[in-house]
Amino acid sequence: MLTAIVLWSACRLDMQVQPRLNPHARSDFFADQRSARPPVEGTVARGQLHEDSYFYTGKIGSNPGDSMPFPVTKEVLQRGRERFDIFCAPCHSRLGDGNGFVPSRGFSRKPPSYHIPRLQKAPLGYFFDVMTHGFGIMPDYASQIPPEDRWDIVAYIRALQLSQSASMADVPAGQKVPSEPPTLGDIGSGATLPTPTKTPSPNAGEPMGEHQ
Repeated sequence: MLTAIVLWSACRLDMQVQPRLNPHARSDFFADQRSARPPVEGTVARGQLHEDSYFYTGKIGSNPGDSMPFPVTKEVLQRGRERFDIFCAPCHSRLGDGNGFVPSRGFSRKPPSYHIPRLQKAPLGYFFDVMTHGFGIMPDYASQIPPEDRWDIVAYIRALQLSQSASMADVPAGQKVPSEPPTLGDIGSGATLPTPTKTPSPNAGEPMGEHQ
């Protein structure tokens, strides 16, 4: 026991009494006398390598690209809609027409509608870049919305634009316009969401094979 205490004390003494410098203290070891040294050139912080430049900038060279860096799925659009409603809709409105809650309460400048020709023709990377760096009086959202969520919002903006300018030629065959409202099996309690019932297919209940 005594041996362990002696060894432990010696170790503690070595750790306490060691060369060190207080933050921003003077150091005679370096020519500029600064103890705080800049990172070695080329140093990359963990998680910030950003090898896929298009994913993090939305640009190919110095120009905005017009493609998504990953496939657009139903889940991507759902996530984009959720993030859009939180961060974008207060100014741009849920339709993207610029008539959001903030402009209606006297904000100095109304944002443009996503449905004007200029923004309908804008490449996808343009919207990503605006969210990343801001535009005019719109601040950047880089610190609030991670890159993947920004791309999800971009996909949803494109879906919004299509929804407001689609023609009958864009409607899939067999799809009714407007769609029939869902039939609810459980209307919910307020704390729970309504549960729609499944609509039987037109051929449900018919025997398989050729009709006699």
